[in-house]
Amino acid sequence: MTHHRTAVLVALACVTLAACSSPGSQPSPAPAPDRTATDSAAGPSPSGTPDAPPTPVPDGGTPDPQDPTAGWSLEQKVGQLLVVGTPADAATVGEATRTAIEAHHVGNVFLHGRSEAGVEATRALVESATSLAPPEAPPMLVATDQEGGFVQVLRGPGFSELPRATEQAEWEPSRLRDEATAWGAELADAGINLNLAPVMDLVPADNQSANAPIGYFSRNYGNSARTVVDAATAFSAGMQASGVEPVIKHFPGLGYVSENTDTTAGVTDDTVAAGSESVEVFAEGIDAGARFVMLSNAVYTRIDPDNPATFSPAVVDLLRDDLAFDGVVMTDDVSAAEAVVDLPPAERAVEAVDAGVDLVLASADPTVVPAMTQALVARAEEDPGFAATVDAAVGRVLAAKAALGD
Repeated sequence: MTHHRTAVLVALACVTLAACSSPGSQPSPAPAPDRTATDSAAGPSPSGTPDAPPTPVPDGGTPDPQDPTAGWSLEQKVGQLLVVGTPADAATVGEATRTAIEAHHVGNVFLHGRSEAGVEATRALVESATSLAPPEAPPMLVATDQEGGFVQVLRGPGFSELPRATEQAEWEPSRLRDEATAWGAELADAGINLNLAPVMDLVPADNQSANAPIGYFSRNYGNSARTVVDAATAFSAGMQASGVEPVIKHFPGLGYVSENTDTTAGVTDDTVAAGSESVEVFAEGIDAGARFVMLSNAVYTRIDPDNPATFSPAVVDLLRDDLAFDGVVMTDDVSAAEAVVDLPPAERAVEAVDAGVDLVLASADPTVVPAMTQALVARAEEDPGFAATVDAAVGRVLAAKAALGD
């Protein structure tokens, strides 16, 4: 931890983290509330390695072992930066998802919605996605939202029923780690290698019921930074023990807002700043070994009043510089979330990558992926600086894929 962060931790008693959501992948609680919360993810491919380029180098020589993307086209590179959604309850991937993988080189998939089909059927669905990638391509990130409670995409034979995060937070960390290890093993058995969980948003007790995206659905690990950190890091450790990477979310925190960015435009936080507990919770999650962080779609006026976190260089710099995070930064769903629909899909992808994001999540509406990939390629072709940003993001994604299961 840097001297700056250490000083902040001395001054602050606790910290907070946040989680991601997407309109098409969140359940409605019973009784169904007026507001909904959701998330999305993608997974591994059974074949290929990160250092095997999908095409030979132009001169037919041997690729540079220091550059796993030597010989790749821009389209192939950009494809590694997209996560495309597909319904979790289908027998095979949808047509839009198939097109994204086959025609646009998208290298990651997210199972969204709700499924009661169980592990074996989920595994078959995952294989229908990963088999579409060339055998020499890097492994896919195969993701889903398996938080517990109202946000559990996969159920049925072979999958446990996960309690809400508020209940998980009442367990001893050792028990939660053991339970999460078992839940992670179920996901791994189904072919999932990325879980868009745990939520590390710090929700104040007096905002619990009014906090539409998190507290209202009991997605938070209690109301103190200490309980959030202890429970979320235990959950993460259990997932990693079973070869599933957790994604801590939604940075820099959704605990102080009242509206849900999936269903409401202009969601704004006027409380969280660079040194807030909400940010420092994520710092502890990163120090505990988190390799993936998901950004919020809200605007944080004390960090960047002009952009949602998803499109904010200031928010990404806060992660990279102040929190020393060198892993993968991903967006919440930007295919259909109301908070970002004022921008065309193509611009959403470009703005996110230009801000320093590594993975763009298009879970709820996979039909936007072609426009996103084409815009990213066009911008990289005309702007060498942006092309270098793409290369750096691809490098981080491939490094994370190479570390899967470590």
